[in-house]
Amino acid sequence: MILAIDVGNTNVVLGYLKGTEVRGRSRIVTRRDGDPAAYIADFRHSLQENGLTADQIDGAILSSVVPETDEALIGAVREVLSCDCLKVRPGMRTDMPICIDQPDTLGADIITGCVGALADYAPPLAVVDMGTATTVVVVDAWGCYRGGAIVPGVKLALQALTAGTSLLPDLSIAAPEKCIATATVDSMRSGAVYGSAAMIDGLIDRMEEELGQKLTVVATGGLAGCIVPCCRRAVAYEPELLLKGLAVLYDKNKD
Repeated sequence: MILAIDVGNTNVVLGYLKGTEVRGRSRIVTRRDGDPAAYIADFRHSLQENGLTADQIDGAILSSVVPETDEALIGAVREVLSCDCLKVRPGMRTDMPICIDQPDTLGADIITGCVGALADYAPPLAVVDMGTATTVVVVDAWGCYRGGAIVPGVKLALQALTAGTSLLPDLSIAAPEKCIATATVDSMRSGAVYGSAAMIDGLIDRMEEELGQKLTVVATGGLAGCIVPCCRRAVAYEPELLLKGLAVLYDKNKD
């Protein structure tokens, strides 16, 4: 079994996988102070809540979009699990050629999501990840990463809306009954949910036109479960996509 660590701007997801099967998971807060002590405590608690012991874990792999956390997390892995931790980075073996202008700038989360999607779906693919940011990226029919779009995430956009206005309230994100909402809070929810779904539909339409290939769409991320059902095109929802991608990358690079 391996520990897969997916570091986002808000949360760190810890996944315990046998092959690509997720056997357990925990979510902890992303800390940027560089101190491994809190992560050490988090890791020990995560093992306990998942009914696991350190000697059941053979290795670890980290995907991070918050570089200032990396050394603390790797140090916590060494302390708690007594093993090294692979780190997702451009240049590691992915079996996915990266065909963009600056391949070394591609985010670890995007690499991981695409590799996870390619493990279960035939390209060409659009991979959507809805976290703090929303990314919509393309892998072509030959399995090459071709690029994509990055937009503010749903929560981030709503926070900007409420912070920049005097009368609009904070709210939870859920789909209202109607797109043409008749109350202020539902109007905000309509814009957040149906607007995001329409954006995804529209971006993928344009990407298919540019690529000249029909795309299978795979979505993941904390808010995808709310947004995907409101898309008009077929979208496969894979909540564990990044953890599965990390397991695939570990297997390709463990030697």
